[in-house]
Amino acid sequence: MDYKKSKAPVNTVTRNVMELCDETGNIYKSVAIIAKRANQISVQIKEDLSKKLAEFASYNDSLEEVFENREQIEISRYYEKLPKPTLLATQEFVEGRVYWRDPQQENAMAAEEA
Repeated sequence: MDYKKSKAPVNTVTRNVMELCDETGNIYKSVAIIAKRANQISVQIKEDLSKKLAEFASYNDSLEEVFENREQIEISRYYEKLPKPTLLATQEFVEGRVYWRDPQQENAMAAEEA
């Protein structure tokens, strides 16, 4: 996932609560779906950052030698400027790019059919 190409705002945006619950019919379900997706995005971003910063890992324990790598600083700044995972997840949910299902509702429908 390319986070920089996302249309998610960098700052917080006031949203209409009724629009968020249109798809699920319940604002609490919508918030739970967005929260789970935000956790997934957060883990993915953390893994990407860890992989990139692992290249710069120094295994020397000398306190005298503090080496600042310009590339490492640029990578850190890039990730600091990204929208927060909750904003990314909310934008994905609003655009309808989040797949979700309700197992309880599926079980109830299966029981009715039987």
